[in-house]
Amino acid sequence: MPDPEYRRAMDLSRKIAAEVGTPRFYLEREREVALSRELFAAEPLVAAGIRLAEERGDCLGHGLIHVRKVAIDVGALILIEEGGGLPGARVRRLVLLAHLAGLLHDIRRAEKDHAERGADEAARLLTSFPIQDDECAGIAGAIRNHEAFRPFRTEAGPTERLLSDALYDADKFRWGPDNFTETLWAMIIPRGIPLRSLLPRFLPGLEGVRKIRESFRTATGREYGPDFIDRGLTIGRRLYEELTTSFLTDSQKVEDVTLRLSKGEDK
Repeated sequence: MPDPEYRRAMDLSRKIAAEVGTPRFYLEREREVALSRELFAAEPLVAAGIRLAEERGDCLGHGLIHVRKVAIDVGALILIEEGGGLPGARVRRLVLLAHLAGLLHDIRRAEKDHAERGADEAARLLTSFPIQDDECAGIAGAIRNHEAFRPFRTEAGPTERLLSDALYDADKFRWGPDNFTETLWAMIIPRGIPLRSLLPRFLPGLEGVRKIRESFRTATGREYGPDFIDRGLTIGRRLYEELTTSFLTDSQKVEDVTLRLSKGEDK
């Protein structure tokens, strides 16, 4: 369990996130998100993909919780981009590929060039799945292109490009509120990083998040992605202010009193 200082900071981040509100994507595209979640839950190949993701464990906030969210959102993006109506067999198949890409996109997250290595690993793992070679190549290509601030690489057609762009956008949705309610804590708590040492890196980190705002690739991502990022930045700024004022001030007061008592003062 996190120590009380971490726990208090996590609770604070989630309180701020609740006040900032739910991203518009989940309100205005609730139907497509719900359908993607329904298809995700019903597909045996998705269950096999979940098992592969579980075997890899959680790599600093990029474990099963993260990849499930990405998978469901990338499926929703496919449904929206393909017209938003009742999906036919072709669109349902593309949603399945999107779900698998979402589940497998971070399987080599702990390694350098994780997108490139993850694409190769996914292609290897998918040889045991009943999918065609071009479908496997589409998933691997999407994984190869999901990293931010890297050149887009593909020679594929429009369907593969859509899969790739949708995976990128769904992954970058996580740079919004999730960044400060989940990912941040999953990254620092296992490492035992003190909150005080986090603060000098906080504002530069927010600037990195801001750069994602203009990078979304699908039409739907460009419509809703900036809203995710803006809400995340609002949470991050408020969290930083709280941590640098009342939260750490109170903590420092306790430390000061403890130090004085240890020196025999205040008796």
